[in-house]
Amino acid sequence: MDEVAVDLGSCRDCCGPYCLAAWEAAVAGMAAVMGEDLVEEDLVEEDLAAVALAVSAVGVRAVAGREEVGSGERRGMVPERLINEFVERMWAAAGTNLLAAILYGSAAAGDYVADYSDVNLLCVLGETSFAAIEALAPAIAWWGKQKHRVPLLMSADEMQRSADVFSIEFLDMRRHYRVLWGEDVLKTLEIPMRLHRAQVEYELREKTILLRQRLLMVGGNTEAKWELLLRSLPAFGTLFRHALIALGDTGAESKRDAAAALASKLGIDASVFGELLDIRERKKDRKKAKADEMFARYLTLVEHATAAVDKMLDPSA
Repeated sequence: MDEVAVDLGSCRDCCGPYCLAAWEAAVAGMAAVMGEDLVEEDLVEEDLAAVALAVSAVGVRAVAGREEVGSGERRGMVPERLINEFVERMWAAAGTNLLAAILYGSAAAGDYVADYSDVNLLCVLGETSFAAIEALAPAIAWWGKQKHRVPLLMSADEMQRSADVFSIEFLDMRRHYRVLWGEDVLKTLEIPMRLHRAQVEYELREKTILLRQRLLMVGGNTEAKWELLLRSLPAFGTLFRHALIALGDTGAESKRDAAAALASKLGIDASVFGELLDIRERKKDRKKAKADEMFARYLTLVEHATAAVDKMLDPSA
């Protein structure tokens, strides 16, 4: 996550004592979250992660400014040269232990937004011993200096054995990915669905709770509220699509379509989701909207959607 590269001095210069205190709190929260949920957070595209929500809540990008509405040059600027160099460095470090390097998520789907999207990489190894991981440290350190998140490292056997508990993550990876090196391990991966419904409910409830927590963290910081709103969209969009899958509807291709389809099925208003996507994609100017009003509608949406999905998936409850 490139926000991690922002140092405390930058926070102090940006917003003064509030930003510094918030950053320190976010870093502390990040450590706690990563200790418990590292595998889950790295598996999910962009900011499904609680750690991403924690850092984005600080609003550290505020100082950098924003592109004007309709500025398309920031959209789709995937850092291909850096990605290719990283794969070369990984191969040089791992040798034959690197079975595959795969780009997935928005950078592979064609809807990468430089200000908000992560470059998500999966590196599949033959073995994941301490020595094998240590050998990758220089390549990973270089990638981190380019302000990109650490790739997901797994063995091929580990992928297969964990596919049942990470069904959401692997299904999403397989929707949009590109093999950069080695075997196409996602194409042949068997993904059991027996735990998918439970994972959808768990993720929806966890992310809703986290959203409330991060809202409290940002206090009255309007810029940070916008960051939290716009960065949490992919997480809930992904979960809305998987809620539809759990309900037997596999037709929604985009997060926007998934939110609209789920809202129609559940009888709730999801218009705020599309409005926020328009702002994230710079189709609308966020200056014409009020953060608190948008947040109130958004929180209502995710709470109602979570409760309704739970009841539909578990009628006896």
